[in-house]
Amino acid sequence: MKHEWILLANASHARLLSRDSAADPLIPLETMEHPESRLKASQLSDDRPGHEATDNSSGGNRYEPRSDVRRKEHQRFAREIAHRLDAGLADGAFSVLWLFASSPFLGELKAQLSDAVNKRVQHALDSDLTALGLSEIEHRLLDARFSKV
Repeated sequence: MKHEWILLANASHARLLSRDSAADPLIPLETMEHPESRLKASQLSDDRPGHEATDNSSGGNRYEPRSDVRRKEHQRFAREIAHRLDAGLADGAFSVLWLFASSPFLGELKAQLSDAVNKRVQHALDSDLTALGLSEIEHRLLDARFSKV
């Protein structure tokens, strides 16, 4: 029997669902929130980007930070989700994983997955299903299962 976990995620919200087989109903396991991902970069950072005055011009040079603070928050949330998936796999809670995440966040999430969890990924689709009800999610899973080549 393939025990499935289905992860629905975007950069600020994730839902973890479970079922024993494709014929069984979905069971909500956990909801994870990361409200920092919704904040503006100016709310996440203490400082403005640096400025330097030049002697011979009327304008200044602006130095952008090396990394985007919002992206760091997205990576932090992806790492948190990946740790949860690692713990579930170590407990033997699932053997198959489905990932549905918003397009930019799916890449962040996949980059954080361990090799062991990555081997369990059966489907990874760039679609944000976090706001849908269980019956609509069931329909989307069914469509994804039959559209697989």
